[in-house]
Amino acid sequence: MAINKVCVIGAGTMGAGIAAQVANAGVPVLLLDIVRDADDRNSVAAGAVERLKKAEPAAFMSKAAAKLVEVGNIDDDLGRVAECDWVIEAIVEKIELKHALYEKLEGVRRTGTAVSSNTSTIPLDRLIEGRSEAFARDFLITHFFNPPRYMRLLEVVSGPKSDPELVASVSDFADRAMGKTVVRAKDTPGFLANRVGTYWLQAAINAAFEQGVSVEDADAIGGKPMGVPKTGIFGLVDLVGIDLMPYLKASLTSTLPANDPYQGIAHDHPLILKMIADGYTGRKGKGGFYRINREAGKVKEAINLSTGEYAKAKKPVSIPSAAQKDLRALISAPGVVGAYAWAVLGPTLAYAAGLIGEASDDILSIDTAMKLGYNWKYGPFELIDRIGGADFVARLQAEGREVPAILTMADGRPFYRVENGQRQYLGADGAYHAIVRPDGVLLLEDIKAASKPILKSGSAALWDIGDGVVALEFTGKMNALDGEVMKLIEKAIPLVTEQYKALVVYNEGSNFSAGANLGLAIFAINIAAWGEVEKLVAGGQKAYKALKYAPFPVVAAPFGMALGGGCEICLNSDAVQAHAETYIGLVECGVGLIPGWGGCGELMVRAAENPKAPKGPMPPVGKAFETISTATVAKSAANAKEIGYLRPGDGITMNRDRLLADAKARALSMVEGYAPPAPPVFRLPGAGGKTALELAVKGFRARGLATPYDEVVADKLATVLTGGDADVVDTVTEEQLLALELREFMTLVRDSRTQARVEHMLTTGKPLRN
Repeated sequence: MAINKVCVIGAGTMGAGIAAQVANAGVPVLLLDIVRDADDRNSVAAGAVERLKKAEPAAFMSKAAAKLVEVGNIDDDLGRVAECDWVIEAIVEKIELKHALYEKLEGVRRTGTAVSSNTSTIPLDRLIEGRSEAFARDFLITHFFNPPRYMRLLEVVSGPKSDPELVASVSDFADRAMGKTVVRAKDTPGFLANRVGTYWLQAAINAAFEQGVSVEDADAIGGKPMGVPKTGIFGLVDLVGIDLMPYLKASLTSTLPANDPYQGIAHDHPLILKMIADGYTGRKGKGGFYRINREAGKVKEAINLSTGEYAKAKKPVSIPSAAQKDLRALISAPGVVGAYAWAVLGPTLAYAAGLIGEASDDILSIDTAMKLGYNWKYGPFELIDRIGGADFVARLQAEGREVPAILTMADGRPFYRVENGQRQYLGADGAYHAIVRPDGVLLLEDIKAASKPILKSGSAALWDIGDGVVALEFTGKMNALDGEVMKLIEKAIPLVTEQYKALVVYNEGSNFSAGANLGLAIFAINIAAWGEVEKLVAGGQKAYKALKYAPFPVVAAPFGMALGGGCEICLNSDAVQAHAETYIGLVECGVGLIPGWGGCGELMVRAAENPKAPKGPMPPVGKAFETISTATVAKSAANAKEIGYLRPGDGITMNRDRLLADAKARALSMVEGYAPPAPPVFRLPGAGGKTALELAVKGFRARGLATPYDEVVADKLATVLTGGDADVVDTVTEEQLLALELREFMTLVRDSRTQARVEHMLTTGKPLRN
């Protein structure tokens, strides 16, 4: 079943967000809601789209995506669902309203059109009560997570009457077009992520109240050491909304059996109910467990769980160094650290293990749901492996707790292992099974489990990913780039030339690359090792241009942050296959520098290639100057095309797990008849062009939009982009432009104001406006 148009009914936060993600996939979507204004019958849906356009973080990946959403209302336009291949219901969680809507849909939809509910609280069998066999066959639950653009998890629930082929078609569209990782869940309350996640948050909050643990300490213990986002427990509840907790509790307690362990811990805390009543619902309200006291100078305050009073957030308890990375050490640590960690982890992991057979048939689904739905670094069964299954069971038994059947069956064996290079998981049947990826999914973690790198340095590695293609992986902290990366590139080029067909630049870190290693740079600066700094910049130029002119295709596969040097390696590649959520940019001006690895010239080349841009030497210079001087970062891969970091022909992959396979396929498609690009020759505007750029910067200074040192940095950037001493009648080679880049970069790096910016960025993570 092809899905060429989608209808979303319900323009609330979730419905509107789902509609935006369908549009991000390039598919037209009809967004319907009730009539609230007789004079403007589409006002509810139209208002939702306007809010989406202004949302931060952005809901739409591009301006073009927003144009794919058409609005209407249920009274006038419900018949138009006949135009659609998938109808997503996202109205309020009231069964009688859903039933009334489904009855109307039966009369207007085409048989074979998928109908799904975004519910997270109502069982599927109740949703289809009274509906025809044909409707039941086309019905399923598709539970998205908020915000729909950024949360990769999609829980899919089908019933015994659901058409398997239709469910597969919807799942495939959600995977490939919408970028979702589809997890199949059984028709049980809360499905998977919310079932475990709600228990975890409730257990953590209860333990903090019972043990007298402060919110600061709870978040420090229950955050990064457990592989939970740095928000920790209470910070996360503030983020999603404190008022959501009683709602989830009421939903689960009303639908779960009386003997479910959640029933025993689900109770309201008077302080939390009072906070909600007083408007302290988290970040969306007046504050939550944390708040910003603006009257005191934007001081961050935390609530005292015993008194309900706010005070300046204190430095949290010190966690032993061993316990920061070792879960066994964490739950065994003396005092509040170990006691609280176990009070959270012990019951939560046991609860998750008890869901095998009821909510899911395999551990993979639960682990994936928690990693993608709640941003855990490790799933519950991966955490049990890190503790040690035998030790975990022994501690449960020592406390008189019930041991889930799958833990008894495992008998101390790990839930995950690598056997003969194949990653495997322990099934409920007691046997190990290969982890089989969907067609079109290629993961470097699987390749690394089965092989060794072809080349390796302290900051990079080269891997054979099959079919004559190799992957260049960055391995340093935040995938920062340094001399070790450049040396490996130089070694890789002759090797790939002789033995392989193509190269893909790719890794599976949190971000593609945050750019050059500023820590190393500031160390060299502090000891005045200017020769080493110049060597690093020149070495980067040489390595990147060697990639650009290598006798084989080079495809960059960025995702997440691709900043500075991470952006420049993409600009120097033959093609880019970017994940949709790629935030790419040349941000060097923010730390008082300019791009040093060819970014200036490459951005001007792309600007000149734009058929819609005015002709002549100045427009590409002006466009590159504007983009670089303002440290513009794209908010998506589609936005990167609008800005000019990516070419129109560069590819975009919606699903992160499919990025490597798509990049590899792109590289292989370029092999036959491949020839390196011809070096560009620039005709730059010279002194006259620089004067025009200087006048623009002075205007920004006068309006308070640029600092005094911004003007200095912009002057050096303008020198490079306009060709230095070149005249408008002269031509500037790529080598000459790189020499200009290097010269002006070194001038700036010696300036104490640049050094202050770099140190401030390393210390605070924020730019210094000097």
